Amino acid sequence: MSVELQQVPVRTYLEEPSRPRFRLPANACDSHVHVFGPSQRFPYAPDRRATPVDAPKEKLFALHRRMGIQRCVIVQSIVHGTDNRVVTDAIAAGEGRYLGVALVPVDVPDAQLQELATSGFRGVRFNFMRHISGGADIAAVLALTPRLATVGMHLQVHFESELVHELGEALARSAVPVVIDHMGRVDARKGVGHRDFQGLLALMEDSLFHVKVSGIDRVDPIAGPYDGYSHGVELARVLVERFPERCLWGTDWPHPNHTHIPDDGALVEALARIAPDESHLTQLLVNNPQSFYRFEH
Repeated sequence: MSVELQQVPVRTYLEEPSRPRFRLPANACDSHVHVFGPSQRFPYAPDRRATPVDAPKEKLFALHRRMGIQRCVIVQSIVHGTDNRVVTDAIAAGEGRYLGVALVPVDVPDAQLQELATSGFRGVRFNFMRHISGGADIAAVLALTPRLATVGMHLQVHFESELVHELGEALARSAVPVVIDHMGRVDARKGVGHRDFQGLLALMEDSLFHVKVSGIDRVDPIAGPYDGYSHGVELARVLVERFPERCLWGTDWPHPNHTHIPDDGALVEALARIAPDESHLTQLLVNNPQSFYRFEH
């Protein structure tokens, strides 16, 4: 797709989300966000499908101050492709409280992986989504994982819900832990008993896997801010209760490729319903990110 078709920037986030009344524990971590631009300094990938309004690190830091979040993991976006400088810059400005997940080609040189790891990247992400062109080859991704293990990185995967059945067996052969994005992008309207969510639960029985209970606002195709994203909350709560030590949470700010613009304050408020008690909440927001991403104490 030519760049000429992508010139109108799309706003995907609220400038002033509501301020949550729900108080988060100290060192709470937002484990899934992106940063976009500023495009004059960090150009967008020429083959991107859309051009977002800049969402630079300064906006992200301000959001986290407003939400009461002290730690964060920034995931490189396809908007910037495999040029990870925009996240590297944000990590460097984050004073040890911000880490990253990179996008790389499967044949990335070992020296580049080591450089990313030294810069604060803890993993690499691959997409298996139909709406994202050039999806990864699972065999090639698995072949990369021993090299990820050498530099202390994990594998993060983003796939459509029905792919859990065919990708799950392959991903179980990974040489490093595997993080599943956004609850496997299940259709929350179909409930806990649907075969795709059951497939995710079965996969999570293997301690190799971790899951992000992010995306309560994504997994119901009919936007549900009016009822507090109740369908997504229900699935997230099941995962947190069943796998308390292997769940991570994130806002997914600035919410690219979405059906609507979520209120980040509402997403934070939903944590009161996702985590059934203070112990689960601290595990989800503090202990798990600390252990998995290795933040400096």
